[in-house]
Amino acid sequence: MRRAFLMTKRYLVLSGCLFIMGLSFHFSEAMCADFNYFGTLQEKLVSEGFEREKIVQIYKSPQVFFDTKGVSLFFVHREAGLNYSQFPSTLSVVGARIYMKTYEKELLEAEEKYGVERSVITAIILVETKFGQSLGKRQVINTLSTMASLLDANVRNRFWEEISGSTTLSLDAFEKKALDKSNWAYRELKALLRYTEREEIDIFKITGSYAGALGIPQFMPSNIIRYATDGNMDGRIDLFEHADAIASIANFLKKCGWYRGIDDEKAKKVIRQYNPSSYYIDTILQVAQMLK
Repeated sequence: MRRAFLMTKRYLVLSGCLFIMGLSFHFSEAMCADFNYFGTLQEKLVSEGFEREKIVQIYKSPQVFFDTKGVSLFFVHREAGLNYSQFPSTLSVVGARIYMKTYEKELLEAEEKYGVERSVITAIILVETKFGQSLGKRQVINTLSTMASLLDANVRNRFWEEISGSTTLSLDAFEKKALDKSNWAYRELKALLRYTEREEIDIFKITGSYAGALGIPQFMPSNIIRYATDGNMDGRIDLFEHADAIASIANFLKKCGWYRGIDDEKAKKVIRQYNPSSYYIDTILQVAQMLK
């Protein structure tokens, strides 16, 4: 009898310990699940005029998540590591000539209207997305929302814990860069929301680069608002369509100072506004020259 009593007692103690451990596990799990990475961000968007119901609907979607892996690239990416030498090659130039023939009408119209040579437009489309073949696979809403949410110190601290072992940045350098990038991303996020609403585009279907650039010309959302234009005159702007992409690139360059007959030094200053990398600028002009 005593032996049975002791066994029952041990069983109850063991069961109690397992029950408490289970509670602790589920509590810890719930604490992680309950942390709202985008709570502060949503309130900020609503306070600046975005409809609460729409914002809540976007951020409760299972397609929207805090993209630690993607946004960590902002803190380790090096522009000079990109292989620009692949573009001024025989194979790339042959592809560019085929592209120019395929979209001859659209390129000619853009050249006549904006004064930007078709060779320059084609060179940009080659380097940006290989004529629309490499558009990026990251959901832009996640990229920009994740970066913008770092305005919240609590979110920023959690993100630092995740990436601190994979970056050479000090905590102070990270804080400075994160705050700068999050302010930039917040502006781009607002532009993305306005653009997709205006054009009635499904925001969850827009993919782009690790930085949030999208479409054939890889425009950031704020540049879409400022420079994108309807190239095929169908009443909407879709940068995943070549006619709109071609016209938008030409419009961008013209509004940034391009003019017919521009010399190389001034052309470099204009292209710098598209991408400040010296590697990029030199490559665009080199490919354009090869296409003349």
